[in-house]
Amino acid sequence: MTGADAYHGEGPVWYAPWGGLRWVDMLAGDVLSLDAATGEVGRQHVGEVAAALRPRRAGGMVMGVTRGFALVEADGQVRSLGELWTDPSVRMNEGGCDPDGRFWCGSMGVPVRTGSGAVYRLDPDGSTRQVFDGVTISNGLAWSPDGGTAYYVDSPTQRIDAFDYDRARGLTDRRPVVRVPAEQGTPDGLTVDADGYLWLALYGGSAVHRYAPDGRLDGVVEVPVRQVTACTFGGAGGDELYITTSRENLPDPEPAAGAVFVARPGVRGLPVLPFAG
Repeated sequence: MTGADAYHGEGPVWYAPWGGLRWVDMLAGDVLSLDAATGEVGRQHVGEVAAALRPRRAGGMVMGVTRGFALVEADGQVRSLGELWTDPSVRMNEGGCDPDGRFWCGSMGVPVRTGSGAVYRLDPDGSTRQVFDGVTISNGLAWSPDGGTAYYVDSPTQRIDAFDYDRARGLTDRRPVVRVPAEQGTPDGLTVDADGYLWLALYGGSAVHRYAPDGRLDGVVEVPVRQVTACTFGGAGGDELYITTSRENLPDPEPAAGAVFVARPGVRGLPVLPFAG
């Protein structure tokens, strides 16, 4: 476990060439990094909002930032790719890369407004497009081990939805695969393990749930803080589950709220999918 380093920790990514874990303190606009050898946490400011990040094959990172995308070079220089919209009451929130190296990121209204967000895609050539709209709080996005299925969370639906995926058609045939009772928390970030099972962070639920691809609840990792935001697998063997948390808007946050927790659930994750640009 780290210290309570983030106000609103989100979006953890393990990538060996980085030397360990990176995640965001989203509303501070910072990228945090964990040195796997020393346990030290570093911090880099990238803008008003640091929504989501993935490694670039060319080095550095691709990011979702306040109202669009940015590239972060290996030396830390941030290059904005321009705003996708001008409304200051909508910001980017969460995303991930597809098996073909394209970066997807979705938005949300602040304050939250039903249907005010959308999902956008950044291609390796720098072009962008809106993929679909009508989203309220765009959250977890991850792909199955064979790359043929994408899993997606729009938090207020209390679901994980699945899409069929291929490069030419993108995301098609959306259908619910997991329904989360409201008393268990709000669906937030997710990841997929090497066996194709889904790991879902539950905001307000003090837990990460593991679901079979057919939606059956298969396991629970309890977390000693309420606001659990996202998770990813990492470590030298890919068998450590890193879990980010938040103390956003809590009048009485737990002392560890905002820390990254580590669990070893006995399964391995998938390597992160990098951005090809």
